Amino acid sequence: MIVDCHSHVWQSPQQLGQMDLGESPRPSRSFNQRFLASPRPLWRDMPAADLDHHWRNCATVDHCIVLGFKSRFLKADIPNSLIADYIRRDPAKLIGFAGIDPTEPGAVAEVRQAKEELKLSGVTLSPANQDYHPSDSRAMAVYAQAEALGMPVLIHPPSQLAQQSRMEYARPYLLDEVARTFPKLRMVISQLGSPWVNETLLLLAKHPHVYADVSGLLARPWQAYNALVGAHEEQVIEKLLFGSDFPYSNADDSIEALYSLNQMAQGTNLPLIPREALRGIVERESLELLGLR
Repeated sequence: MIVDCHSHVWQSPQQLGQMDLGESPRPSRSFNQRFLASPRPLWRDMPAADLDHHWRNCATVDHCIVLGFKSRFLKADIPNSLIADYIRRDPAKLIGFAGIDPTEPGAVAEVRQAKEELKLSGVTLSPANQDYHPSDSRAMAVYAQAEALGMPVLIHPPSQLAQQSRMEYARPYLLDEVARTFPKLRMVISQLGSPWVNETLLLLAKHPHVYADVSGLLARPWQAYNALVGAHEEQVIEKLLFGSDFPYSNADDSIEALYSLNQMAQGTNLPLIPREALRGIVERESLELLGLR
């Protein structure tokens, strides 16, 4: 069974506000400086993320988690209603995660509404993109509600093209207090917490219900190779989940990239990642680990 634990949809780039959710093509340096300085950037060279395009690209996986997202701070809103409508196309295959912004009034009630009314299964948060410390009291109330409802929480990394994104809130070790306070809450740290991979590996070893996905990393083979070698050496590679990061990549290309990582070590004395371990990431029973089956 192949589960894509990290994919996005949106109706238009405007729903991303002042942020990006993955590895978009970059403009020239001078134009990029103007883009970053603009409070409402006009430049958007984004990959297609409409529902039909997503549906075609998830044909080769058995299940696909589709992430909503909301950020008052960066004026982003991929509506939970959009995700809910989409997963009705095939509820056995598609699993929706609600975008919740803990800094907004009513966030806790919105978690409950997402579960009970919209039939969404998890929650997407991003301290760096939503401007809150991971253990902010408002966020702790959201974690508590998610834990009570059995909804896993995916922690999205900072936006790479938003100058305002708060890197100091993206450090994985800041989630240690959350994991200690809510030991039954299942958390997924996206992109293995890159660039702070070692902090994420520590959390995976320390907390039974903390996981990480490999989305995004596979676009950077050398970083991905080093991250997975570290996970294997720390004996936590079984806690890594597959994610394509659609629309920035797709499941087929991501799987091929994953299986190709050992090419980094060809002709050297560098360690290899056992192929069974790589296959384990691709074929992980992720839904069971996240309490979704």
